[in-house]
Amino acid sequence: MRTASVSRKTKETDITVSVNLDGGGRYDVATGIGFLDHMLEQLSRHSLMDLEVKAKGDLHIDFHHTTEDTGIAIGEAVARALGDRAGIRRYGAAVIPMDETCTEVALDLSNRPYLVWQVAFTRPKLGEMDTELFREWFQAFAQGAGATLHVQNRYGENNHHIVESCYKGLARALRQAMEIDPRGGVSVPSTKGVLGGSL
Repeated sequence: MRTASVSRKTKETDITVSVNLDGGGRYDVATGIGFLDHMLEQLSRHSLMDLEVKAKGDLHIDFHHTTEDTGIAIGEAVARALGDRAGIRRYGAAVIPMDETCTEVALDLSNRPYLVWQVAFTRPKLGEMDTELFREWFQAFAQGAGATLHVQNRYGENNHHIVESCYKGLARALRQAMEIDPRGGVSVPSTKGVLGGSL
């Protein structure tokens, strides 16, 4: 079983994360931000990655630090659980329709963090959460996980649907990319023999 735990403590947040990449999509999430909890539950359920997140942050200021640091910690836990990334499929992609919305997510577990974010919102908040923070979460996750991540909302009107389709798209792409490829053996999926560094 590919598992890992990460603890991240700063003056702004105190976060613990545990993941099991070969789980069944079970989750126990408590960040203090209701909408973020809902999105992380979607990430777990649709990637089939077991996910436990406990976060305490300076929510009396705003949600930025908790959102960003949660993304970093989850990404780092995924990276640790992947180890040297030998045998994985490496790439994953998903197109997620959600009522009037459609979002495409493409992912490379390359150990080279990069985010392309083509998502626009028509409202500044969803519940109490600033919509601009979703980009911060995806950027932090990509950085922590060592993932090249492209997220494009093709169209949509409902901001809740747009965000949720992004997380579900990440989940499905991540599920593909971190799966063990039965034809790949135990080799790293790169002609360099290692993932990361230059192309």
